[in-house]
Amino acid sequence: MKHLKNVAVAILFFVAATGFVNAQSKVAHINVTELLSAMPEMKAAQAELKKLQETYKADIESSMTELRNKYTQYQSEASAKTKEENEKRAVELQGFERNIGEAQQAAQQELAKKQAELFQPISEKAMAAIEKVAAAQGIEYVMDSTQGGGLIVAKGKDLLPEVKKELGF
Repeated sequence: MKHLKNVAVAILFFVAATGFVNAQSKVAHINVTELLSAMPEMKAAQAELKKLQETYKADIESSMTELRNKYTQYQSEASAKTKEENEKRAVELQGFERNIGEAQQAAQQELAKKQAELFQPISEKAMAAIEKVAAAQGIEYVMDSTQGGGLIVAKGKDLLPEVKKELGF
């Protein structure tokens, strides 16, 4: 009877220990922001966005210069014009200012749309590589170690070098 009790206790400890070992999950971390900024595709996308932004900026600055020139012209001619003409010119300038403001908003919206369009496939490619490397190494959880991302201690396995290798850079 005592022998049976010892065997039962040994089996219980074995099952508990096995359950504990199986309950431990492999966890790794990666700085996703650093990965994305190192990707050649991201650098190309950022260059394209910057070029588009410069185009919008040049157009808006050109319109602003035209507005300032009209304002200066209308001010210098104001004393020679009738009150009605000056009021019409003031309304014209306000409309021109409003159009510039609308163009600025439209440019910002287009830039945001283009950014999302360019960055989505890059992000998806990075996530696929992270998942592939994690699966190959038997890692069950991967945490983003980007500064301010909620990860306080990052002493575990860093997947960044392996993911960069997977992506070919």
